[in-house]
Amino acid sequence: MDLQIVFTCDSTADLSPELYERYQISRVPLKVILGGRTYQDSIDIAPDEIYAYHDKTGELPHTAAANIEEYMTFFRQFTSQNKTVIHFSIGSQLSSSYNNARLAAAELENVYVVDSNNLSTGTGLLVLAAHDRYEKGMPAEQIVAEVNALVPYVDASFVLDSLDYLYKGGRCSALAAFGANLLKIKPLIQVKDGVLGVAKKYRGKFMDVARMYVEDKLANPEDMELNRIFITHAGCDEDLLKEVKKIVQSKLPNTEILLTRAGCTVSSHCGKNCFGVLFIRKSPLA
Repeated sequence: MDLQIVFTCDSTADLSPELYERYQISRVPLKVILGGRTYQDSIDIAPDEIYAYHDKTGELPHTAAANIEEYMTFFRQFTSQNKTVIHFSIGSQLSSSYNNARLAAAELENVYVVDSNNLSTGTGLLVLAAHDRYEKGMPAEQIVAEVNALVPYVDASFVLDSLDYLYKGGRCSALAAFGANLLKIKPLIQVKDGVLGVAKKYRGKFMDVARMYVEDKLANPEDMELNRIFITHAGCDEDLLKEVKKIVQSKLPNTEILLTRAGCTVSSHCGKNCFGVLFIRKSPLA
């Protein structure tokens, strides 16, 4: 398809290579600073390299947004061809990416920037929803208006096997991490109103927790948009992913299930054994 509207996103949308190609979506990589070097998220560094470095040194990377000039250069490759750009950023309360992209867009014509108020495939769901509307012939301004209105309906959550990465990244206290690990508590992290919070605490082996989490998330299919659902993970075992996909397929047999792996930015904060089931609701997230 020869797109006159180009859809772009931050690398934190965590779409798979197949989806980027299928929908002709271009991405802006966030930066990963590790061992004194700066890398481009999922372009010249992969999550497994971060895990290996952490296992060896105990250190985690820092992440940083693309700057205004980098966004301008990125957008200009499309606007110079008289194309309209609709860009989706990681949530503005989680990164300066949105503000930098917004300031860059203000210097150009026909560039729209959407604050996803989300991360990972919570953002990715909005990108694909926008593309669906383009395929129906919708103009850019209407697409942007509709996906902005859709933001509160995105259900993005993750369950963690360990709080070690969150603790080392300064996102939870030592006491909370110690208590959770001692009691084998696995927190469900929910994105709501653009911020992360603990919505529920599970206890037990991670495989058992994974089953409970998926059952909970899919308990009300009548309140779900059933065209697609993401299973997004940060490096979980194949057996766990197969079990999760089997449960989702049994609950939602006619839904497109998209399995994708989180990039370096999300992986740096959550650690290896983390996954989520993400979808769009018919009613706003309560």
